[in-house]
Amino acid sequence: MKNKVGIIHGRFQILHNGHLEYLLEGMKKCEYLLIGISSPDSDYTKYTASNPHRSLDSANPMTYYERFEMIRSAMLECSIPREKFDIVPFPINVPEKLFNYVPKEGKYLMTLYDEWSYEKYEILSALGCDIDVMWERTNDQKVTSGTEVRSKIIHGEPWENLVPKSVYRFIKKNEIDKRIIHISKEK
Repeated sequence: MKNKVGIIHGRFQILHNGHLEYLLEGMKKCEYLLIGISSPDSDYTKYTASNPHRSLDSANPMTYYERFEMIRSAMLECSIPREKFDIVPFPINVPEKLFNYVPKEGKYLMTLYDEWSYEKYEILSALGCDIDVMWERTNDQKVTSGTEVRSKIIHGEPWENLVPKSVYRFIKKNEIDKRIIHISKEK
């Protein structure tokens, strides 16, 4: 039985094929999917000991709007009707703000890979959210990661096979690949 509203989240600091697998699996589990973008701006980007690199500028090269556009175009590219999903901020690092953007009711869809994902599970559990863990894998079992995609861009290695075609076009058209390289040189 499908849930009426599913809620899924991620930073999507380059939407990659692993993210797309996660989003499409979430679509199968609900009638309507809210896709939350965590760390929507610098006010909501917080250091976490379980995954310290997530708060670095180099790990957050894209704006909320750019990530919104990537997600929207990738979902449409997969023939998901626009009326079946929405994209919203999801400030998981500031949990007291979370329900300003998403309903408490609904099924929170997650995957578990690392210490940070377990920490997010605990945060959502403490808020009383109804959580469905779609799968649990190790980091080695990930399809790819934003870190890997950004690293390949920085090192001039092929990366287009790690992202949906629409995302590759968006990154190139908006010269986000050049921004990622530039930020990496500022370290």
